[in-house]
Amino acid sequence: MQSYLPFPNIGPDIFTIPIGDFDFTLRWYAVAYIVGLLLGAHLVKRLMRRPQLWGPNGTPLHPHEVDDLLTYMIVGVILGGRLGFVLFYQPEYYFQNPKEILAIWNGGMSFHGGFLGVVVAGMFFCLTRKKSVTRVGDAVAYGTPIGLGLGRLANFINGELWGKPTTQPWGFVFPDPRAQICPDGWVGECGRHPSQLYEAGLEGLLLFIVMTILIRKGWLRYRGAMIGVFVMGYGLARSFVEFFREPDAQFVSATNPNGWVFQIGDFGVSQGQLLSIPMIVVGFMIIIWARGRDRNRA
Repeated sequence: MQSYLPFPNIGPDIFTIPIGDFDFTLRWYAVAYIVGLLLGAHLVKRLMRRPQLWGPNGTPLHPHEVDDLLTYMIVGVILGGRLGFVLFYQPEYYFQNPKEILAIWNGGMSFHGGFLGVVVAGMFFCLTRKKSVTRVGDAVAYGTPIGLGLGRLANFINGELWGKPTTQPWGFVFPDPRAQICPDGWVGECGRHPSQLYEAGLEGLLLFIVMTILIRKGWLRYRGAMIGVFVMGYGLARSFVEFFREPDAQFVSATNPNGWVFQIGDFGVSQGQLLSIPMIVVGFMIIIWARGRDRNRA
């Protein structure tokens, strides 16, 4: 009989404090967002204290300006992440229940929406402060993978966004009853890929290491190059993990058990891949553009 890893006995809530008729609950997901943003800001500040990495024009921001930028980023990631989830994944439900759109405590955030929110917020910050969009964007891109990795770890702790069934020994039996529904003909427990951990390792740790190496090799001198590396790197990581991730329930039906949103013959594309593949192309084009434009600056 196949044996799987037991799911760790960690609930989604860290603690709950009763305050009158209201219970204040601190969740791992909220902590992941907060710590990710703070660590990202710390990394950006460190870059701003190392002008030698940026070339003859120096750093695009003073370290104290990073705190102001962080405020814009928080608003962008929360509004963008929530609206992205509403529009990309469950538009019909939220259009019928508009009061639920702002109920972020009930879950439902989209990376792609959060990414667009950060882009808009960052551009607004740069334009109002007369800062270079590409150079500030390079710094923000470097601070992002750590937050992504922490967010995926929180997804794992919450027991959500689990992977497809697997017979591999590193599969987990997730506590959610829906995750324990096995495919027809399955024998024994239904172990599943810990796709959240795959994403934490690829989108978070690996992408951060790659970007750190490139920065040490002088890539901050190519304005916009690190933006391209992040965009392409995330797109590649997310597209790969989608092969192991359980499709979103709203896209699954009797005629579409794989949850594909686009299909040609036996080949299909998930919603996550549909949103990520353009990122690979755009990111690669940004790298080529940045390296070509600033080839004499390195």
